[in-house]
Amino acid sequence: MQTSKLVNDLQPSETLAAAAKARELRAKGIDVLEFTVGEPDFITPLHIREAAKVAMDAGHTRYTAATGIQELKQAICDAFKRDHGVTYKPSEVTISNGAKHCLHNVLVACCEPGDEVIIPTPYWVSYAALVELVGAKPVMVETTEQEAFFLSPEKFRKAITPKTRLMMLNSPSNPTGGVYPVKILAGLAEIAVEKNITVLSDEIYDKLIYSGHTFRSFASFGEEVKQRTVIVNGVSKAYAMTGWRIGWTLAPENVSAAINKLQSQQTSNPCSVSQYAALAALHGPQQCVADMCHAFAIRRDYVTARLRSIPGITFAEPGGAFYVFFNISSYYGKPVGGGSAVSNSTEFCTALLERAHVAIVSGDAFGAPGYVRLSFAASMETLTKGFDAIEKFLKA
Repeated sequence: MQTSKLVNDLQPSETLAAAAKARELRAKGIDVLEFTVGEPDFITPLHIREAAKVAMDAGHTRYTAATGIQELKQAICDAFKRDHGVTYKPSEVTISNGAKHCLHNVLVACCEPGDEVIIPTPYWVSYAALVELVGAKPVMVETTEQEAFFLSPEKFRKAITPKTRLMMLNSPSNPTGGVYPVKILAGLAEIAVEKNITVLSDEIYDKLIYSGHTFRSFASFGEEVKQRTVIVNGVSKAYAMTGWRIGWTLAPENVSAAINKLQSQQTSNPCSVSQYAALAALHGPQQCVADMCHAFAIRRDYVTARLRSIPGITFAEPGGAFYVFFNISSYYGKPVGGGSAVSNSTEFCTALLERAHVAIVSGDAFGAPGYVRLSFAASMETLTKGFDAIEKFLKA
């Protein structure tokens, strides 16, 4: 049987591939220190798990509306108003099977084949692939460590052409952890309105913000900006609910209607029990989020301190999420780990895994050669062992 060229040309997710390599070594009895997958290492909070049990016992195990239950849509609107001061109606909300599903929905609903989609680099590994799947063209705009990996309004304006349909923005960022300053966001918003460009704002890490940094939702820069913005968010990162698969979009009503029509043909509904768990997450006590964020902040401080102590390593400070993205290019051409020299970040990550049994992800996957991503969503004990192994690997 033949498979389509579209899928044949598609690259698998590099983060999942890196995690799979780590599992292969573990299956051989090797102790691997893994920092690849963007997943909180905490269990879903108790009150959320209990709400799921109650929902099952109450019989909420059947189909729901294809785009989610009304109660959860209202809770999402209430939470967004509470957290960001912006009002949405339930008719402007679509609940989907995780944020990745949301991203695909938005691109299918908003883009035509041949349209251009601006993506600042480094970018989350699936952005470009999802754009290509709808027949649109990803236009990569490079940002640098000296810019803290933020897309400047000047670069945004320069990248716009008559074919530009949409720009994808991620703050806090995966892979850099960068939180866009309000001034830069305001400049991007002004251009989006002037040029009538839709902005897909991926805000999945909006509750994981560290001291000295301020998060601002892109939709909060006025009604004209809101009418050109699609927000993607969910419960996976802030509430440690990655496996529950609940994400959502907030969008102008006509865009939401298009997404709803699409989703009605894709899936019968997001998991019914997970929706009631998400309802408890949004309506319930928020201290669990603050506690997890505090733990991540301690780890962030530890990780950045260890990196600063390693010669030749540079990075932009992560202000949110749970990643650090650091430059390892000064080690190119050197026999790291006591083996042969490496010449790119993919070879570096492979050597680190095979020689030191530490798993991280190559910056090549994020459109940033010379860098690697490490997730610090791991225990302090694991992080300590990991950085001891990394230092030994580099000194060798």
